[in-house]
Amino acid sequence: MKRSLISGLLLATMTFAGPLASQEAADAVAPEGGTDGQVQGLTAEVIASLEAKLAGEPVTSQNWMVAAANPLAVEAGAKVLRAGGSAADAMVAVQVVLGLVEPQSSGLGGGAFLVWYDAASGKLTTLDGRESAPLEATHRLFQDENGEPLKFFDAVVGGLSVGTPGTPALLEEAHRRWGRSPWPGLFSDGINLADEGFLVSPRLASLVENDAERLSRFPETAAYFLPDGQPLAQGQRLTNQAYAETLRIMAAEGSAGFYGGEIAAGIVSAVRNAPGNPGVLSGTDLALYQVIERDPVCATYRVYEVCGMGPPSSGALTVGQILGMLNGYDLAASGPEDIRSWRLIGDASRLAFADRGRYMADHDFVPMPTQGLVDPAYLSERGALLSGEAALIDAGPGNPEFDHASNWADDISLELPSTSHISIVDQYGNVLSMTTTIENGFGSRLMTNGFLLNNELTDFSFKTHSDGVPIANRLEPGKRPRSSMSPTIVMQDGAPVLAIGSPGGSRIIGYVAKSIIAWADWDMDVQQALALPHLVNRFGTFDVEQGTGAEGLSDALTELGYEVNARDLTSGLHAIEIGDMLTGGADPRREGIALGE
Repeated sequence: MKRSLISGLLLATMTFAGPLASQEAADAVAPEGGTDGQVQGLTAEVIASLEAKLAGEPVTSQNWMVAAANPLAVEAGAKVLRAGGSAADAMVAVQVVLGLVEPQSSGLGGGAFLVWYDAASGKLTTLDGRESAPLEATHRLFQDENGEPLKFFDAVVGGLSVGTPGTPALLEEAHRRWGRSPWPGLFSDGINLADEGFLVSPRLASLVENDAERLSRFPETAAYFLPDGQPLAQGQRLTNQAYAETLRIMAAEGSAGFYGGEIAAGIVSAVRNAPGNPGVLSGTDLALYQVIERDPVCATYRVYEVCGMGPPSSGALTVGQILGMLNGYDLAASGPEDIRSWRLIGDASRLAFADRGRYMADHDFVPMPTQGLVDPAYLSERGALLSGEAALIDAGPGNPEFDHASNWADDISLELPSTSHISIVDQYGNVLSMTTTIENGFGSRLMTNGFLLNNELTDFSFKTHSDGVPIANRLEPGKRPRSSMSPTIVMQDGAPVLAIGSPGGSRIIGYVAKSIIAWADWDMDVQQALALPHLVNRFGTFDVEQGTGAEGLSDALTELGYEVNARDLTSGLHAIEIGDMLTGGADPRREGIALGE
């Protein structure tokens, strides 16, 4: 029975070119189609990883490990690590394949944040590969002729929402700094899969069907995702010759081949000529794009330092604030089944999100109290607000120490879930945590050169002011929109002990914080922590994960004064614990796996 179930889950990983690599379970694990013969065509490592995930058990290894959202991508990274490559090398191979087999979530047309622990120096580094606003963009890009904000999808679908992609430059920069393997070879699996074809996964097929109307608006996109007017079907063979050619150019020319020449011309043409909703991205924007090294943001939690990406990401700050406010409370004593734990976590999150909405944006453009927001004294003061027995009546922003006098209004931008996360540890002790995205599922729905373009500009606030007070995350030329991506490395005594992150829009923050608490306070292994049902509170309403034990807490949460909403909470967490052994986990809600040796 178990082999039949695994076979069904892996149906979409089978290429027509020979024995397969691997691909994972869909959102809802279900035994669709497949035969034991198909399972026998898979590697033993992939089968073992899937069996472990189905059983709720982590994967262990001694030398290296990679965890990501699709088995084909994971195997591409594993090949690189097995051959002596670094975590940075493996990340390039993983991302290149993800952009093909999971195009709705990330790819060359998007951006990413990377957190790196360098074993040789003991240093943490973060790289900002976030998309940037075109130089021709104005404050009112997402407002109508009357100055009113556009409806969200009126802004998203088409060229207007496309920011300058950062992922290709980030891949090259990470490889330049920390790579060990020859650059061209890192594209081999992506090129082969694009040329020879892969089978459409259950998740991709479902998402294409649900978004068919928007995907049909642009001819190149429709031809790929809706051949003959019909959505791609699970198990359908899909090739992408245009993507293979793009990868060949990048393999030969590096990111220069993306930011100039035919690829860049295709991007600009797609954006500026998008029917009904043209954008303003130019060749100059592409030529000027740069990855930025930024200082990591770290917050103390118990015996750990929880470190991640600073602004323009709100991830490390908001995760750090949630955990920092909880430092004074014994969550280990209350445990995951006690409503008191979730009241504390939920209201800490509300307070952190209030600060996020008021203060957090691209600090290259607006002054930000970055250190003040995670100052232990400030978080202790905010944490004291959680000492009651019921839901907070008022969960407004606080007043962190600020180096610059500024008055910001609360942001109202909308960030919808998509995205993907990669965690890798190599044999040299380097650790990588990277979250990568094109923002909304299928991004702008514009396709060129075989990949989708992002809609990241809609992560800016559509309004520039509220009651005359400026909003920190308003759109400005060259600015990078605020993000919730939270690639995280947890440190203890100067050494990494956990790499973790997730997709999920602004709920990423809650997913990551909850999983760290489960691992650190509730003595769960990484697979148990990732599978633990979600309860997320950002703005007052408690979202509880539908169909799980979290729903059983709904009445108790209501009695505490919360509005409760049961819904799907489709995270995509991938984590690796670093100790005497490497221990990896993949979110059972999506198709990912962890592999190691």
